[in-house]
Amino acid sequence: MKIISYNVNGYRSALSKGLLDWVREADPDVLCLQEIKAGREPLDVSGFEALGYHAYLHPAQKPGYSGVATFTKQQPNAVHTGCGTDLYDCEGRVLQLDFDDCAVLNVYMPSGTSSPERQQFKLDWLAFFADYVARRRPDSPPLVIGGDFNLCHQDIDLHNPKANQNTPGFTPGERAWMGSFLGSGFTDSFRHHHGPATGHYSWWTFRAGARARNVGWRLDYLLLDERLQPRLAGAGLLRDVVHSDHCPAFVELG
Repeated sequence: MKIISYNVNGYRSALSKGLLDWVREADPDVLCLQEIKAGREPLDVSGFEALGYHAYLHPAQKPGYSGVATFTKQQPNAVHTGCGTDLYDCEGRVLQLDFDDCAVLNVYMPSGTSSPERQQFKLDWLAFFADYVARRRPDSPPLVIGGDFNLCHQDIDLHNPKANQNTPGFTPGERAWMGSFLGSGFTDSFRHHHGPATGHYSWWTFRAGARARNVGWRLDYLLLDERLQPRLAGAGLLRDVVHSDHCPAFVELG
């Protein structure tokens, strides 16, 4: 089973840059997209359906903002749209699909870079999300959590950690949260395969040629319930895939 997570920074924009051609070649079993930025008109998923995918969307209420979408070749046993809390569901942040032997939870974490108020919103969300996942786990197949977490866990996950110790996305509280979340029984699939390797990022600002110079952050994760770790056959980042300021992350389960 091949699962890909990709913040496309606008679904329509990514389609115009050849997203469907890439999906046809990459051929994931499950594709989790974040920041789909749906407008007032429904998104056209006919191209994915032509490739054999079932489409499930959870857009934000605000046009052109946030939202997640999951495309799967296998029809899921159950679909859970949202997290049951209006404060977060209006922003389209969570979408879970249950299959026989695992569940794929697509998540788009808030960013705190725009203001101190949004950073506090993000910290509150992180606490909520950890509790939400803890409550869901007993009744769900083992979870694969894929998405843009909008945070880096360790110094090796961004190009310039010393200058960003208190920058939203790398604050001590966010790093501690990720450590605690992983410690609750999840595996960072990328680190499991690549160890402490540096220079591996999934997001680059559009400014100053950051991507060409590889001045980036690893914000995108595929975390596995520890019960799935024996099935972990491969994981990585697809840096050369360019439809967005992010690149896709993937995991393969045997």
